Amino acid sequence: MSEGDDKQPLGLNRPKSSARLTGVPSDPAGQANAAEIVSFDRNELREILNLYGRKVAEGEWRDYALDLMPQKAVFSIFRRASEMPLYRIEKNPKLARKQGAFSVITQTGLILKRGHELKRVIDVLDRKLKLVSG
Repeated sequence: MSEGDDKQPLGLNRPKSSARLTGVPSDPAGQANAAEIVSFDRNELREILNLYGRKVAEGEWRDYALDLMPQKAVFSIFRRASEMPLYRIEKNPKLARKQGAFSVITQTGLILKRGHELKRVIDVLDRKLKLVSG
């Protein structure tokens, strides 16, 4: 094999541009655009996973999925792996100055809560039972 060959051993073909590897579209000059993927930061993910762990221990939730896209990040919560998500916790930075970047959405698309602080938004999913004396 010479240095100019685009073939690798075992019949694997190497992509000709890095844009295919990263999924980021490239501009005509051949350089990748700086489109950043929206994600949850470490503290936000810790808050979500703490809630998720408590609900799994209670037997309410069983599975989750994490989708990171250029427009928003979504943490989906499932009762069973084969179902539609019960809830979606979304982070949409475009709404940060208006309604708040975070929202909790039900399976039917109803927005339960939206706000600027993740902890206050996900509290809607972690309602504590209150003792009512009569």
